[in-house]
Amino acid sequence: MGMHRIIIHLVVFITLLFLLIDSGHMPFQTASVNHHPVFSDIAVRADEQELRQEIEAVRKEVEQPAENARIDKIWKKVPGKAGVKVDVDASLEKMKKAGIFDRELLVVKEVEPEITLDELPASPIYRAREDQEQVALLINVSWGEDHIPAILQTLKDANAKANFFIEGKWAKEHNQLVEMIKEEGHVIGNHAYNHPDMSRMSKTDSAEQISQTNEIIHAITGDKPVYFAPPSGSFNDGTIQAANDQEMETILWSVDTIDWQKPTVPVMMKRVTEKLHPGAFILMHPTPVVEAGLADMLKAIEEKGYSVSTLDTILNEGR
Repeated sequence: MGMHRIIIHLVVFITLLFLLIDSGHMPFQTASVNHHPVFSDIAVRADEQELRQEIEAVRKEVEQPAENARIDKIWKKVPGKAGVKVDVDASLEKMKKAGIFDRELLVVKEVEPEITLDELPASPIYRAREDQEQVALLINVSWGEDHIPAILQTLKDANAKANFFIEGKWAKEHNQLVEMIKEEGHVIGNHAYNHPDMSRMSKTDSAEQISQTNEIIHAITGDKPVYFAPPSGSFNDGTIQAANDQEMETILWSVDTIDWQKPTVPVMMKRVTEKLHPGAFILMHPTPVVEAGLADMLKAIEEKGYSVSTLDTILNEGR
């Protein structure tokens, strides 16, 4: 009888054991650490922390402080440059979704300079920043209309944009050429009304020269110039202040073709290439030598690693 009870108990135990195995509730089965909600949260937090540390490490390499615009002793107004800042939280969210650390997923933002170009006192601009791999062509126009169509075609063939500073009196007499310059996408600036020596003029007279020309150019193009180039580079403090009062920057140059002296193309080219520098403003006029040598000049500029830009682009304080 005792043996019979033992057999019954054994059968019941084995039956219960099989039932527990089938239901997946073995009393001695341990839950996987990887799937336990508490341990899973810890793992995620550890991954986030690791990603954040990697982002912080790279941030120190990527971030750059903004540079304020300044008045240089030699070059006068010099544009500032925006800084770069990494948005760590936004970068972390992007990398969490991707599941990996990836520099390409860094979220970076520009930081504006505390002092920008338009916040500086009235002063001329001779060049752009020292780190610019760009130069600007300044073409002062108060004569030379016969050469302008060919110059425009050369610029178009090279996909280059220039900055034409146009005298008001000349613009009145050559509306169609002014319109052509505008249509080609070049920047049009103010070159006073009738090419006076502005260093000998009062601020009031300078203001009249500038405003009269602005009105003429606006009537032809629909745009008011924002850049002013004094004829022959001649000015006084009143000249600069008069332009500043009309919300205009006074533009001079750092490289001169001296094309009005009628040099040969090789002589003009040497003058430009020997003095070419980052952020250069190159002065020229619609002369026969510029018409003949502009294509070669543009090639030489490109070979030295520079692109040709408008003042709007080269003076921009973004990255």
